[in-house]
Amino acid sequence: MTFGQVDIADIEINIKSRDDIPHLLLGLQYIYVTPDLRERIFALLEQVLPSRRGHGLTEQERSQPADPNRGRPGMEQWKILVLGVLRLGLNTDYDRIHELSNQHSTLRQMLGHSDWCDDTRYSLQSIKDNLMLFTPELFDQINQEVVKAGHALVKKSLNVGPTAAANPVAVKNRPAADKLRGRCDSFVVETDVHFPTDINLLYDAVRKVIEESRALAEHHTVPGWRQHQQGLRQIKKQYRKIQKLKHATAKDESKQAKREQEIKQAHQTYLDRTADWLKKSEHTLQQARLGGALPIEFAALETYQGYTRILLDQIDRRVIQGEKIPHEEKLFSIFQPHTEWICKGKAGVPVELGLRVCIMEDQHRFILHHQVMEKQTDDAIAVEMVIESRKRFPELAVASFDKGFHSKANQAELKNHLEQVILPKKGRLNQADKDHEGSDDFKQLRKQHSGVESAINALEQNGLDRCPDHGIKGFKCYVALAVVSRNIKRLGAVIRQQTLEQEQRKRGPYKKAA
Repeated sequence: MTFGQVDIADIEINIKSRDDIPHLLLGLQYIYVTPDLRERIFALLEQVLPSRRGHGLTEQERSQPADPNRGRPGMEQWKILVLGVLRLGLNTDYDRIHELSNQHSTLRQMLGHSDWCDDTRYSLQSIKDNLMLFTPELFDQINQEVVKAGHALVKKSLNVGPTAAANPVAVKNRPAADKLRGRCDSFVVETDVHFPTDINLLYDAVRKVIEESRALAEHHTVPGWRQHQQGLRQIKKQYRKIQKLKHATAKDESKQAKREQEIKQAHQTYLDRTADWLKKSEHTLQQARLGGALPIEFAALETYQGYTRILLDQIDRRVIQGEKIPHEEKLFSIFQPHTEWICKGKAGVPVELGLRVCIMEDQHRFILHHQVMEKQTDDAIAVEMVIESRKRFPELAVASFDKGFHSKANQAELKNHLEQVILPKKGRLNQADKDHEGSDDFKQLRKQHSGVESAINALEQNGLDRCPDHGIKGFKCYVALAVVSRNIKRLGAVIRQQTLEQEQRKRGPYKKAA
């Protein structure tokens, strides 16, 4: 403690505020002031260390974590967690987090700074670099601790952990109201990409090829790139010409045939110009390699060259040769190659560009587990979601799904892991299925299943409407942090509600004026 510093346990948070920040700070404060919970989470946070840096280090040494007891002190792990949770909890960007961390008085107290004698300021790049140190696996472990704390707080916990796993009979004999019930569903988290067409993807690819090749040529003094900007303008001009030709609405067959020929010719010119610059880039890369190993900042050039070749081939097959490109061969973004084209049949949303995310929420509105679905459908992940959820929370006894998760194999396998499975079948039902799905328990739990849509909406409000982070690793970290942030926010909401109820009991009911 220093002069002017307020103990985190003594920070006064306005519980009557309906803003998101007090809810998040209440949840973080509870984590810090609960000794057992704080020790477990701080033990996990000790894994958050940057990799070694400096001159004269080998690649193996650079991959090792830095020594926390040597060198310049960095940002403490608690501060990184607070800022990360706030970023997703508010669904905001780094610029606002940068401003809040330097100006918001209550948040600075949560970060351990005093009001008047501590002039510590955070830089924008430091916040970005430190938040990138987390991994999805670490977020998953933190999330388990937060959910267990939430269960204990609402007095609905079912003796989780080793005791429950060692005594499954005690868990099974609990009343139905005390058993942990989950509801599972998936939704799409969009990636930060524009709507893809093969011609605009090719333009993106060749633009990066030209920019990277020009920088590489300058670094290795390879000639031939003085007019790279003019070449890129010519390619873009041809790209715009194709766009205008596609917008023609003539109904005369002769005009349509002529326009089709013009479109093919424009595409061929577009492909030829792009191929010329690709060959030039490949030659520059070959010349640069003669001078030694490439610097790491130019490692992406080969990737962009590969995307350019793929798109050149696909446009030639589709437009010039009239071939239909199979869906599994299509590319939807060169910057976020994990992006998928997803049609879920929602009204007003014909297609979504991103990845599916499956969540398992319990009746206390805490998210037990989540999984990013890469080229997977709902029916392929139902059993895995239950198995992974039960590894983390062995007391999970009931789970509900919608019809998208149904398959004969899932119906049989889920019964081996759960006491009760709420999974409606597709198509016509036989008499046994009608009796099963017509029972009071099944109908009641199926009605409660729609509550998972509230969790999905809350996650979308907490940043999972669109992921701005890059790469599949960044996507998974972003989703995992959103889940942790949502559960901490839910923890703060429970604390706020309990505190308001305690104050109401102390105050007593309001009396009407005479």
